[in-house]
Amino acid sequence: MSLVVCSLKWDLGTSGTGPQRISYDSDGYHLVRFPYGRAGESTDPWGMHDPAHGGSGTSVYPDARSGLIHPSHDGWGVLSAMVIWQPDTRPSEFRARFVRDPLGQSTGYDSTGTCDSAHTGGSQFRTYMWQFAVKRGTPVGLKVTARGSDDRRIAVPVTLAEFKLAIHTDVLLPGSDAGYGGGRADGSAPAA
Repeated sequence: MSLVVCSLKWDLGTSGTGPQRISYDSDGYHLVRFPYGRAGESTDPWGMHDPAHGGSGTSVYPDARSGLIHPSHDGWGVLSAMVIWQPDTRPSEFRARFVRDPLGQSTGYDSTGTCDSAHTGGSQFRTYMWQFAVKRGTPVGLKVTARGSDDRRIAVPVTLAEFKLAIHTDVLLPGSDAGYGGGRADGSAPAA
């Protein structure tokens, strides 16, 4: 089975930019941004986090497009993330979600895999995972929010974030030799 991956990381310790400041979109969540390039632990052999994707000009970190992964293949996507927030006693809840087309540039905003957790002492360390079919032309993003009493949004800075997409390209569908990624049961490509 073929697997293609994109793994992004932003870390306060190596960014030289200070904590990632939180600005909430109309959905009440912040789209986490990632620098371009393959510095540190980031890897993008399929060019899924390319600044040329998703607009008429070149994206520059930390604009909103720098928060997107553009799947290079159709297939079964396994999305995972890690987020660490600065210590802050005001929030009572931390949430994250994965979103198809978070900027509304192709198929329309579609959030999934939303989860929440209660505040613990000190920094907030969270990991997330969700799976769904991904398609070329529909970017995916990681969105986060910190909430206080009365569901009030609190802009708690992020000090580390990772966002990963692994696409299984040969997932078979019942009654067919073809699957999500167009692969066949024998591992060969479908006939043209």
